[in-house]
Amino acid sequence: MSPQKPCSLNSWPASTTTVAYRKQQNFLLWDMDTFVKNKLHEWGLSKWIPYFQVEEINEQSFHLLDDRLIDQLIPKGGPRMIFKDKYKLWKETQHPSSNREMVAAPSPVGRWHRPRHLHIATQTPPSTQKMLYSPPPVPSTSGRIDTGKRLLDPKEETPRKRQCVISPDSHSEDIILGYVKDTIALVSKTLQNKDNTRLNAFLKDKIKDLKTEKRELVGVFGKTGAGKSSLINAVIEEKELLPSGDVDACTSVMIKLEANMDTPRYEAHIEFITPEEWKDELWSMENILDEHDDDYSATEDKISALYEQDWKEISNGMDNKYFKEIPEFLQSRKKIIKCDSVKELAAKCVKYTRNNKKVERSKLKRQYWPLVKCVTLRVPGNDLLQHVTIVDLPGTGDRNKSRDKMWKEIVGNCSTVWIVTETTRATAEKESWEILENASRLMGNGGECQHIHFICTKSDQINDSDCMSRDEVRNRVLERNKKAKHGVMKQFSKENKIKKHFSDDSFKVFTVSSKEFLKNKYLERDETEIPRLQNFLKDLNDSYSETLNYVSGACGILSLIQGTRCMEVAGKKAEVYKDIEEKMSDELDKVKKSVEEAHSAFESHLAEGVEKSLRLCDKTMKSILEPPRTLGSSFHMILKYVVQNSGAYKSKKGKPKNLNEKLSSHLTDSIDAEFKKTFPNESNSGPFKNVIKEFSLNTETLIQKYDDVKLQLTFLKTEEDKLKLQLHKIIRDRKKKIYSSLTDTIEANMKTCYDEAKEIRGPGSLLKMREIIRTHVCGTKYTMFEMAKKNMLTQLDALKDEILKKLEETLMESIELALKTGSDSFPDVSENLNIVTNFYTYLKGRPEERPGPSN
Repeated sequence: MSPQKPCSLNSWPASTTTVAYRKQQNFLLWDMDTFVKNKLHEWGLSKWIPYFQVEEINEQSFHLLDDRLIDQLIPKGGPRMIFKDKYKLWKETQHPSSNREMVAAPSPVGRWHRPRHLHIATQTPPSTQKMLYSPPPVPSTSGRIDTGKRLLDPKEETPRKRQCVISPDSHSEDIILGYVKDTIALVSKTLQNKDNTRLNAFLKDKIKDLKTEKRELVGVFGKTGAGKSSLINAVIEEKELLPSGDVDACTSVMIKLEANMDTPRYEAHIEFITPEEWKDELWSMENILDEHDDDYSATEDKISALYEQDWKEISNGMDNKYFKEIPEFLQSRKKIIKCDSVKELAAKCVKYTRNNKKVERSKLKRQYWPLVKCVTLRVPGNDLLQHVTIVDLPGTGDRNKSRDKMWKEIVGNCSTVWIVTETTRATAEKESWEILENASRLMGNGGECQHIHFICTKSDQINDSDCMSRDEVRNRVLERNKKAKHGVMKQFSKENKIKKHFSDDSFKVFTVSSKEFLKNKYLERDETEIPRLQNFLKDLNDSYSETLNYVSGACGILSLIQGTRCMEVAGKKAEVYKDIEEKMSDELDKVKKSVEEAHSAFESHLAEGVEKSLRLCDKTMKSILEPPRTLGSSFHMILKYVVQNSGAYKSKKGKPKNLNEKLSSHLTDSIDAEFKKTFPNESNSGPFKNVIKEFSLNTETLIQKYDDVKLQLTFLKTEEDKLKLQLHKIIRDRKKKIYSSLTDTIEANMKTCYDEAKEIRGPGSLLKMREIIRTHVCGTKYTMFEMAKKNMLTQLDALKDEILKKLEETLMESIELALKTGSDSFPDVSENLNIVTNFYTYLKGRPEERPGPSN
């Protein structure tokens, strides 16, 4: 049997080559669309891209736009006037030529970009297919980008050189990412046609693991009237999206804001609680209304919103007649509303998001916000929300378990939190600081928050401003804002419970005016500080690191494919394998040692926490069961809700109460400082004293020593980098569960007494419930606190095992396949590898252009 010839891309299956050729032919279509989008981006009108997409406006038809169609494409007067002015100037500079067209590579699926300064070049039809995909310009350090080899016209003996200049912005990244994705897609298609060998299956999995998704959560807290809605509307420049002024914010409905990059329509995705959960809430609300306690007014608003004026006479609150307009509620699925304008969407969503008690019932009719868990508003073409979700959050959780669970998850997943209050009350306003204090554990040690922005709104409001000149008002505003910032920072330094979780560097103060941002009557645009928040969101949206990671992973995959063809370096591979195996053992020992040191530290601190919990148990129980300045009748209702809701109580007014957290407080206090040090949220610090971040197989040094095995070592380097990123995400998610395990264990232990206490009825029920809880705690405290300690340490051990297993097994599989496997059946991807490597070098050399979120 004759030896198999090396397979090059020229000898790929015809279907694969055809796919590539067809993509090449479609360049012109992509480019026309990209041209239009680039123009809208360049003119600051990217929001209107979806409208041009729907009307299929390409480069040719862009030249032929008239006033009638422009009015249809951009219905708002301000942006339309800007477009017409820019369009007129652009048309005056055009010199159309039938044989000159723009050349660009496709961008990522869903959005298309082109570089802003791409020179015009000649396009000729392809005739041969040497590479996987004809590349976009390859960046150089000078900023000038060569296209590399391109496909030749059959009549040409040599290619005409093409060059272009590309600005180092997100557009160039999109072009790079588009090319690399298409290259990998064709690689994947080729692998589908091969035998299902271990190496082939391995490569398929590695391609599936390549991801570029990135989404940051920004949580916004603030009491009604603080200007939350106006702030969010101003920041994302959608004036009418969230209603303000004439309606009250619901305390239970979370509102998410995201970009809609798929269609030009505004959308609302409404998620309801379950019918079973509403049935339980009805039971609780009936008790409140019977007892006339502190939550009576809020409960009456809630129940009458859905059942209107006849709520006192309803016999069956679950009757289908109340839910005719929202069949999705009974079917436990989302309701989706789509509108052409923001005003229309806002009007249709009010009944699901806001308590409109000031509007006559006859005008609004039935409201459904009591049934809503979360509403996601999708804004077309909004770049600030492309990779960022802004969440308008209630100040505390909710009595409803699913709403409360979602609230805790979102707060724990926020990388940034905005605390909104009025400038005149910024320091003295207790509610804002209480919100921050109550959520600090969920955001800090129990979460991943890196930035707290204390935002003082309505900063332009000055008494007697009508009697003052513009400069006098401006100076007064700026001086007051400066004092407000100083006062807030001074107050933050006193908030010890908050500072246990957050450093001074993570806390920033903004004084903003949404009104002045729109009108600029007294302040310059930058002085409103809205642009500072917008710039922060732009930095959060930056996809540089995700693009770099994707290109790095693709470079590794192509390196491995090309490296498998090098059959003559088996001896060198064996030497490298031995060196890496020894290095792996040393590095794993370092990781194991660091995690075990953390385990020992936690064990010591938790032992102190258990001792303190036992010593102060009686005092803790008295503060819970016999709170000072609380009447017996009032506390009777509170305790009923506590046992009904597994230890938690959320009232309309005052701080939330949680019996489980109170019992576990000495345990969590004992490990807070160590936990923050072991699992820091700051992006420049790594868990376990940076041991994962510093883990290295020393591949870069080995490349210098074993140049013949450079491709395999390049692959291992990219695998190592990718695995460390995965481990950081795993540790970040697991540390939240580890931290909450202390309270979770207490809650599980207390369940039996809660179940027993909630069955108590009749005279003396308050005393009986107290006694049941007190007796249970006294009888189980010696095992309960020790069990909480043990569970946390067990979870820490499990994390250590998972880290070591993932490092060893994942990397060893990669090492064995890279250094102990060879095959000449894979295609020659050398040219594409060279291009992707150049892209990676270009991206990696620009970290200074991609700073972290600015403040």
